[in-house]
Amino acid sequence: MKKSLLIVASLLMATALFAEGQKELTANDAEFIMNNAAEPQSIDPSHIQGVPEHRIYMALFEGLTINDPKTSSAVPGIAESWTASADGKTVTFKLRKSTWSDGTPVTAKNFVDGWIRTLKPETAAEYAYMIGMVVKGAADFNAGTNKDPASVGVKAIDDYTLQVELLGPAAYFVDMTAHYSFAPLPMHAIEKFGDDWIKPENFVGNGPFSLKEWKPQDYIFVVKNPKYWDAKNVKLSSIKLLAVTDEKTSYNMFTKGELDWDTSTPTDIIDEVKLRPDFNVNPQIATYYYCFNNKRAPFDNVLVRRALSAAVDKKGLVEKVTKAGQLPTDAFTPPMAGFTPQNGVGFDVAKAKAYLAQAGYPDGKGFPSFTIKYNTNEGHKKIAEYIQEQWKTNLGLDCNLQNEEWKTFLDTRSNTHDFSVARHGWVGDYADPSNFLELFLAGGGNNDGQYENPKFDTLIKKAATLPNGTERSKALMDAEKIFADEQGMLPLYWYVDLDMIDLTKWTGWYGNPLGVHNWKFISKKK
Repeated sequence: MKKSLLIVASLLMATALFAEGQKELTANDAEFIMNNAAEPQSIDPSHIQGVPEHRIYMALFEGLTINDPKTSSAVPGIAESWTASADGKTVTFKLRKSTWSDGTPVTAKNFVDGWIRTLKPETAAEYAYMIGMVVKGAADFNAGTNKDPASVGVKAIDDYTLQVELLGPAAYFVDMTAHYSFAPLPMHAIEKFGDDWIKPENFVGNGPFSLKEWKPQDYIFVVKNPKYWDAKNVKLSSIKLLAVTDEKTSYNMFTKGELDWDTSTPTDIIDEVKLRPDFNVNPQIATYYYCFNNKRAPFDNVLVRRALSAAVDKKGLVEKVTKAGQLPTDAFTPPMAGFTPQNGVGFDVAKAKAYLAQAGYPDGKGFPSFTIKYNTNEGHKKIAEYIQEQWKTNLGLDCNLQNEEWKTFLDTRSNTHDFSVARHGWVGDYADPSNFLELFLAGGGNNDGQYENPKFDTLIKKAATLPNGTERSKALMDAEKIFADEQGMLPLYWYVDLDMIDLTKWTGWYGNPLGVHNWKFISKKK
């Protein structure tokens, strides 16, 4: 007995000495460093809407599904399996047993509570409309026309069974659940700390990493979460995500070995960059476009929007400015299975001048001066300068350029709508044309240009109730044709994903259709 006690005491002492001598991880010790190219607007899943925020979300949280690293299709996350009813309108998820980073169990109720919080009108979540597009009762609850959360078609059957009732047999619904709008939320932490729950000292997540440090305008530092259900397969010990907005600075850091992954590429030296073996270009389901404020004169005039659209040579833009293989387009939605993109007016200077004259501004006379707004980034600036020159040369219009820091820009574009023309981009959340077109539903959280057309809305909502097939594709294409004819925005090109990362050093990072790279798959090559 005494001998056993002596052994236990020795082990405890050894453990204490080891812990005392073990260095606590700080941002200086980061195993993997990447440039996220912006200070995030938030890390609260109910209040994020951009690509930089999505990258952070994938480190700190996990939904029912996650994106396959090669195909972008949904694979099991917290849901280990799912089944659909015969009519496709009810999907039941079986959840694996897992915990939040503070050890509290993750249950089906966390998903119900998370979705309801995102849908509450007072939350003002930009992405609430996405749940409303597919989940029964969600749109009415989000609009405030039905205040009963029990009317929303999401239910915890028991701790590890979640049932979702859909508006129609949406085959793409499971793919949607990898998106942060469908995240579970730690309501116990949110109720305790309020808005401060996302601070490092209060943070609770369920992803492969936990929030360790957040130095605003500088970096976010995350460390491996030992309580993550699949922690044994998470190879990185820590990640530092920088908020460097200057592309040249970021590129120089990468070439000096100070970054492992650079997500921003300087366009003015793209020819040099393309020669590097660590430069990665991959096709992406995404569109770069300019957003017109459809509620602000004279951009509320369809003839003005057509004139501005027809005056821009998109082929010249990708050949002379971006130069990385982007595909110029007159349509907003990229081609997908069963869906043919519907073009707008296209580049035609004579038509552009005629439209502008019909709108009451012959040769640009009397047209008010206006501003193109874009988020701080050298590439966006170069594109804005090109568009500015096109409108001056082809239509005689004068416009100014104004850059804003990412968080401010998102507020300008999405909340106050204080712009005439703004830079925009959309990367598919899942591979279905509805994910592009639903942006322009009247009152939608991502309808930054405030476009409205009841016929368009009717077709999009009809498509949401139909199974995949000819009828659904036709409804979506008819909707895009309405939108394209009215030039609700100006599409410029379909993206390619441009990244600097040495794939002889790192594995688990693959080019994929959505440009989504989940951190749990990335590791250093042996």
